Amino acid sequence: MNIQGLGRLEPREQLRAVGLRVTAPRLAVLDWLSTHPHATADQVAVGVRERLDSVSTQAIYDVLNACTQAKLLRRIEPAGHPARFETRTSDNHHHLVCRQCDRTEDVDCVVGFAPCLEPSSALGFTVDEAEVVFWGLCPACAVRQSDSHHIEESV
Repeated sequence: MNIQGLGRLEPREQLRAVGLRVTAPRLAVLDWLSTHPHATADQVAVGVRERLDSVSTQAIYDVLNACTQAKLLRRIEPAGHPARFETRTSDNHHHLVCRQCDRTEDVDCVVGFAPCLEPSSALGFTVDEAEVVFWGLCPACAVRQSDSHHIEESV
């Protein structure tokens, strides 16, 4: 089975399809991330501990690394921010990150097919992926910032 078809499987079948043992921490991490994309390792640990009473931080990192290596998870690293993990691995999409609250959202490729963008010169490289992060303010933070400017102007 190709990697693109794995996203439609349940976590148990995903693990088996890539040759990883099915363990409670692995199942909990994949399941939790499926509804909480773009979570940091610390956020994953908190979420998984709500489901499994005791799981070590090291176990969480081990699961995240193993699942990332097996392409069940994608690791994104916005500059100046902790790494985040998501289960959307079947395409070369990009991300929007809010500068104030760190909200992170998926955005499909800007134009065309993967790798979505072409460098002005590939210098002999075979390019197979482009990683783009768009920075700005999410709608809620933009409203808060606008409201705070209005307050400052009226004082």
